[in-house]
Amino acid sequence: MRDITSQLRTAVLSRLKQQPDADASVRLSAIVDGNFDDTQLHSAAMKAWLDFWASSMHQPMLHRLQVASSQRLLSTLISEFRRELPRDKARIAGYGLSALIDGLWLRAALSGKPFDKASAKALTTQFIRQQLADKKSTDGE
Repeated sequence: MRDITSQLRTAVLSRLKQQPDADASVRLSAIVDGNFDDTQLHSAAMKAWLDFWASSMHQPMLHRLQVASSQRLLSTLISEFRRELPRDKARIAGYGLSALIDGLWLRAALSGKPFDKASAKALTTQFIRQQLADKKSTDGE
């Protein structure tokens, strides 16, 4: 499990490091791409994540690790949304994108079919644009 979480962290951070001065939408897309990296989508990794999540409900040590992992993603997303949105809207957007990432991944893992990166990218990009468009609509008010 450590290898998979390390690969996830590397996949996200390497993409963010390539975009240090980019706007929030580009950096949020980089985070999404890191979460949907090939290292996280092959069969063995998906099974390991499912086992981890299931076990974390019953084992306190794994539960703490699961909470830390989820909080890391959420915190990173909120931080990026905060670059362009007020705190409350950034928090809601962060929770929404986190749920979308997890939901798309979980749905694919349970389907037994290959992960459709193009559809996942389209859905997450649309969500990011909608959230950041709210900023533009409230800026003009």
